[in-house]
Amino acid sequence: MPQFIIDQQTGEVALSLEHFLNLNLFKDTQRKNCYSIIFLKGEKASLSIDFREYKLEGNHVICLSPYQSFALCSDTECHGFQLSFHPDFFCTYRHQNEVETEGVLFGNFHDLPFFKIVDETSFLNLIDQISNEIDIDCIAQHEVLVSYLKIFLIEAIRQKKKFSKNVDLSCYNMQTEVLQSLMDAINNHYTEKHSPKEYADLLCTSTKTLAGITKKYMNQTLTCLISNRILIEAKRELYLTPKSIKEIAASLGYMDEFYFSRFFKKKVGVSPNVYRKTVGFDKQSTL
Repeated sequence: MPQFIIDQQTGEVALSLEHFLNLNLFKDTQRKNCYSIIFLKGEKASLSIDFREYKLEGNHVICLSPYQSFALCSDTECHGFQLSFHPDFFCTYRHQNEVETEGVLFGNFHDLPFFKIVDETSFLNLIDQISNEIDIDCIAQHEVLVSYLKIFLIEAIRQKKKFSKNVDLSCYNMQTEVLQSLMDAINNHYTEKHSPKEYADLLCTSTKTLAGITKKYMNQTLTCLISNRILIEAKRELYLTPKSIKEIAASLGYMDEFYFSRFFKKKVGVSPNVYRKTVGFDKQSTL
């Protein structure tokens, strides 16, 4: 049975912990208005995130942002737990100076949304502590749970960074140099350049070359990389600021706010307004 903490002001689930013995819970594509961390133990599994497919071998941690679509299945035995928390309970953006989750665990448009577990003992110990605290229902429970969650996220960041050092991108060659230049270009120009051709022209190469490199190293299309970077900033603005949708769209290079809203809904699954009302600034301003 899942364990959970209810936000007394909204009546919604603020924090939940669920142990699973198989992957039936994740077989259908789903989106949640919270952050989710899946601790997966098993030999092999197939992971779909934002309609990209990954093959996992061994024990992994999967990190999901609000409304990120995903599905998980396996022909072999898999078990583990899912830890989820709403941004009202712990705002990753507001705690970025303490725990650098954004750009490492969540919202990293050019990195993998999972990592192979180096040391499972630390995770399991923290999960036991979180589970016990949820059941206690004592004074300062929220503060204790936030502290455990911070430690859990810090451990995840440490292991993710170790994992990232060992992926193919660490092997320097001309293609990885081009890929790094592409990532830098997207980070610097995503508010003004939205098409693959614009980045190919900027880097004096062809869209075909860039497409091949991004597919090889990132398992993504170039269009997807650009869109994801735009969406990360859009979500941050919707979450943290009272700016209108029109203002946010314009700051990201979209003069037509309705075109931007259609783009956002197509990629995220909900409109900017719904995202803001269920996760972002409007949600917080009513608390």
